[in-house]
Amino acid sequence: MEVTKTLAKFIVNHRYADIPQKVRHEAARSYLNWVGCAVGACRHETVENALAALSEFSGPREATVLGRGDRLDIMLAALMNGTTSHTFDFDDTHLKTVIHPSGPVASAILALAERKPVAGPDFLHAFILGVEAECRIGNAVYPSHYDVGWHITATAGVFGAAAAAGRLLGLSEQQMVWALGIAATQSSGLREMFGTMVKPMHPGNAARNGLLAALLASKNFTSAEQGIEGRRGFANVLATQRNYAEITEKLGETWEIALNTYKPYACGIVEHPAIDGCVQLRNEHKLKPEDIESVALKVHPLVLELTGRKTPQTGLEGKFSVYHSSAVAIVHGAAGEEQYSDAVVRDARIMSLRDRVTASVDRAMHEDQVHISIRLRNGSTLEKYVEHCVGSLGKPMSDADLEAKFRGLAEGILAKSESDKLIGLCWEVGKLKDAAETARASVPAAKPAKRVAR
Repeated sequence: MEVTKTLAKFIVNHRYADIPQKVRHEAARSYLNWVGCAVGACRHETVENALAALSEFSGPREATVLGRGDRLDIMLAALMNGTTSHTFDFDDTHLKTVIHPSGPVASAILALAERKPVAGPDFLHAFILGVEAECRIGNAVYPSHYDVGWHITATAGVFGAAAAAGRLLGLSEQQMVWALGIAATQSSGLREMFGTMVKPMHPGNAARNGLLAALLASKNFTSAEQGIEGRRGFANVLATQRNYAEITEKLGETWEIALNTYKPYACGIVEHPAIDGCVQLRNEHKLKPEDIESVALKVHPLVLELTGRKTPQTGLEGKFSVYHSSAVAIVHGAAGEEQYSDAVVRDARIMSLRDRVTASVDRAMHEDQVHISIRLRNGSTLEKYVEHCVGSLGKPMSDADLEAKFRGLAEGILAKSESDKLIGLCWEVGKLKDAAETARASVPAAKPAKRVAR
């Protein structure tokens, strides 16, 4: 089976006219959410530290760091925007694989579009095709690839970035095969890094490496012909099980971006059911932490594997603690970026309740389900079963929800009028004469006050 060649042929030859309007709209939703996440995190300590380390090494200052006045060469801009968009862990999620699809792909092609103007239809088409390549490759190796410790957003994301950038560069079928092969040999990202500044760097690195792959291939820099399926290629080396039909079947008939979801909470998506349920119980019963004896969660196995940190010490670590997330949901009634600051993670009231939260695996639970039992000090018990949490495919965020999320993220970075303008441009990105207008519109007229380090 010629997997790499089949995928390359599809990416190069597909027509934008063949993409259903519903899929185009979902792509605009994904792009809007991605831009909002990148702008919102643009002053985070993670971003400040990366820029301090790297900006002096930039080449031509051709591309924008979203939400900031900084301009970098397209490679570093792709790295930085991929990093900012994932810093809050608030970006989109392809639930079948837990890939965050937009970061690697959008970061690569937006940087490219700032170097040479790209019409909106071409931009959105490349974005959709990049997400398709990334998620189909992820489908083929999930869950074994993820289970051994690879961060699949990074490892699959580099293919999406290469495919999308290659499409904009007008690669031939042969050149696209090479681009996918060059991407394959750069595929990396370790789950051990979760809870540190390295995790958000993963989609940024995938964006940069994918863009590099496409640029090299455009000048006939060669690679193996079977970078994905070869005996020593990506799928065989980085996964213990694989299904190539996930890559090649029904290309152009089904679209992975149509399965994209968006986070209402700024943390690992497997925690969202617990947050959802705890917020509901808090509001329904006017709960106070001092009233609670214990909180018991029954969760999907992945919850404890990914978010089982009992005693997080930093905000970034708190994003991977279902115990912390449940505690802030009850105390604050929210789980936005504010709830994952260093200060909140170390707050005595939060820590006390967090110590009273337990979680056990129930293999009958789906990933967006949870059973919560709260025992009160008066001896009574409150229970809640969440079948579909907010943001899941069963209970998706609306367009209005995404706009509200965007405005919340951009608050303090952009003025209201600037946010409104940028939201409008994101919705219309597929119709713009120059897609890079969205990048330029993300820069505030007035420099915002420096955000407190998280």
